Amino acid sequence: MVLALTPALLVQAETTGAQTVYVSPTGNDRNPGTEAHPFRTLDRARDWARSHHQNQTGDLTIYIEGGTYRLTEPLALDARDSGGGGHDVIYAAVPGQRPVISGGIRIAGWKRVDAKMNLWSASAPAGFTYTRQLYINGVRAERTRGRLPVKLTETKTGYLADSPLMAGWRNPGDIEFVYTGGNGLWSEHSEGLGPWTEPRCPVGGIQGAAITMAQPCWDNSTKRILLPPSSGFHRTANLVGPASIGREPEYVENARELLGTPGQWYFDRRAGTFYYVPRPGEDMIRADVEAPVLEKLISGEGTESAPIHDIIFKGVQFSYATWLFPSSDQGFSEIQANYMVTGPDGYATQGLCDLAPGGKCPFGDWTPTPGNVAFRYDHQIQFRGDSFVHLGGAGLALGDGSQTDTVEGCIFTDISANGLELGGVDLPEGNAAQVTRDNRICNNHIYNVAAEYHGGVGLDVGYAQNTVIAHNQLDHLPYAAISMGWGGWPDKIHRAGVANNSRNNVVAGNLIFDHLQLLADGGAIYTQGLTGPSLANGEKIIGNVIYN
Repeated sequence: MVLALTPALLVQAETTGAQTVYVSPTGNDRNPGTEAHPFRTLDRARDWARSHHQNQTGDLTIYIEGGTYRLTEPLALDARDSGGGGHDVIYAAVPGQRPVISGGIRIAGWKRVDAKMNLWSASAPAGFTYTRQLYINGVRAERTRGRLPVKLTETKTGYLADSPLMAGWRNPGDIEFVYTGGNGLWSEHSEGLGPWTEPRCPVGGIQGAAITMAQPCWDNSTKRILLPPSSGFHRTANLVGPASIGREPEYVENARELLGTPGQWYFDRRAGTFYYVPRPGEDMIRADVEAPVLEKLISGEGTESAPIHDIIFKGVQFSYATWLFPSSDQGFSEIQANYMVTGPDGYATQGLCDLAPGGKCPFGDWTPTPGNVAFRYDHQIQFRGDSFVHLGGAGLALGDGSQTDTVEGCIFTDISANGLELGGVDLPEGNAAQVTRDNRICNNHIYNVAAEYHGGVGLDVGYAQNTVIAHNQLDHLPYAAISMGWGGWPDKIHRAGVANNSRNNVVAGNLIFDHLQLLADGGAIYTQGLTGPSLANGEKIIGNVIYN
């Protein structure tokens, strides 16, 4: 699937001293990079721009022809790839064309192996390891899922089933138990780690009726440190949600034995084989089947002393990246907005600061979901008219030290986690280089994100200053649309929220509808924590239209 926006966003005027090169899927990196003889790879074009950086007298534009650019590693950018002399380095689609930067590989050679079930299979290509997503003709397929076939009783290490039925299931270490908060998938009320969360943990192993869950995911999802009696409060030290998932999983995911529903797939890691039951009308002989393999498409890494800066992406589609962390023993122990408790002692120390022995500061510093396109310590980075679609992590992450960036006229959809992330929660009082400030997120359409990790949000902002979020449309979201701020939970024990440098953030003129479609305890615009030292420079929410 290729998404298109208005041609006006794609046109770049030449300026004095400007230079251009071209990239094409049919080009050759030994070519000179002209329109008639373009480069083939973005790496080659990046290196061309890098070589011109020091003596730049105009914008350097890399025109990207339409087609798919299959990356074998992320396009890595750093301060050497910045614009120079007050000019930009521009990665722009050729006007009227739509290039797709892809981290996926095509899965071909499908054969029907069970006519009654209409089950098809294909071998993984050489070198393929794993993925959490599969797309058929640009439509996300669903990993196998279903109800538990047994009743479970919780133990210290997992569960005891009322029968050994699951002991014969294939690849038990790839099976996941999912704990949906809110009203759940079948409108059954459950808690997860709060009705705003959907944690998931892999199975560690199955012996007879005993199901052992993977560690540390299990401990991080079922254990909490309590505040000391001297505090006068009987609650968990993290101050967020219940002490444990405390119930059976809402459903089981990624089991070979659950195959049978059209639109569902399974990858047998041991056999190196994909299985899929087609939806009506899908022809697996001709279908374009894409399996994401890269976890990062663009990695922009500056430093406090040498930020990456003055780079523009125009009219580019970013697609087919995965995120494999939840398939590890860490799982996905969600605490809020796709932030996770991680590490072997995460439940006892991570983000607990002075509220628990050995607590790590700052309070609330939990692990974020990474972006498939990500920048940090970056200035004047612009995304204009781009599309973030078919992604397995967060779509775009502008992390610590992101300053004077612009995201405008972009589409975010079919993303597993948060659509767009701005800032972090690890540096609440960061210095001038670390602070996230003066960023604009305007005129974007964010919809159908958090497609896999349903506790995600359309737009997540941590600690930030002078942010403008205006005239965006956010719709069809399982949880909140916009989340802004962090560290407000200490008010539950009559303490002030985490001191931070957030201030002067504006949310204005946005259209938000059809949110909180699956989970609960959220909002169209969800704010928390200290958002400014006074009313004069605090958060401003103005003229937004919200319904459903």
